Amino acid sequence: MQGVPEHFDQPQDRAEFRRAAGHDGVELYRAHIVHHQFAPHIHDGYGLGVIEAGQERFDYRGREHLAPAGAIVLMQPGELHTGGPASPQGWRYRMLYLDEAVLAAHLGGAPTWRFDSAVRSGDTTRAAAMVRTMAALWQAESAPASDTALADVLALLAPLAAEHHVPADAVPAGGRPFQHVVDALHADLTREWRLNELAALAGLSPFHFQRAFKSAYGISPHQWRIALRVAEAKRLLARGVPAAEVAAAVGLVDQSHLTRRFAGMYGVTPARYQRQLRTSVPVSAPARPVAPAPRPQPFVPRG
Repeated sequence: MQGVPEHFDQPQDRAEFRRAAGHDGVELYRAHIVHHQFAPHIHDGYGLGVIEAGQERFDYRGREHLAPAGAIVLMQPGELHTGGPASPQGWRYRMLYLDEAVLAAHLGGAPTWRFDSAVRSGDTTRAAAMVRTMAALWQAESAPASDTALADVLALLAPLAAEHHVPADAVPAGGRPFQHVVDALHADLTREWRLNELAALAGLSPFHFQRAFKSAYGISPHQWRIALRVAEAKRLLARGVPAAEVAAAVGLVDQSHLTRRFAGMYGVTPARYQRQLRTSVPVSAPARPVAPAPRPQPFVPRG
């Protein structure tokens, strides 16, 4: 693995992104994390990967999950989640972040995938094949080689997908409380929402709204807003927008604030992320993306 992200306090923690050759909407990630705790964050696409060694602990869709060595990780697009080590040696893993539109094109119009479980353990043969094919996708230097490796990865994952139903854990118990508040946050990322304004949307006092929101989603409305902003920042960075412009476009105070938040959520700094994706920064870049980011799905705390 090449280098250590600038923000990691411990040299054992390493992470690296790469864009699959010839494919927009296909990002690759590999990491070995011993100490770092990933803040709640969002990826636009599916998060599909395999644990090569150690064990990870993460919150996703209202539950804490443990992913040991040999486990396959299966996350839906736009889901808020965390991540951290669950063993003294941390965990080493590979991930494929795949836009739903790319999967739809690959499937030729068939329904895109839904997964009943975020972690599939015990399928050691498939997991070993996942490691090999994802390594081949990482190493592919041409679009045809990347096409082949991506098809191989998706062929391994296809039997794990439930195409025609929404899994039982997709919606937290009691539905999605405060969805209109989440929609409002998503619709205007740069607005400095005050707690009393959000509480008014919910018809509650600020005190009761803050408690109820955190009980429902596991984080405060402010933390949710930050996760949305940084997810949008990631999309802009991937398009080559300079980090200073990105920070302003998503409503963060400055570039250093973006760097700190981005590194805490995704494991690399914005500058390193752009270098790893080999993203060229244009002289003049649009302040906002053409299409809005997919709406993330909430998770609720354990217990």
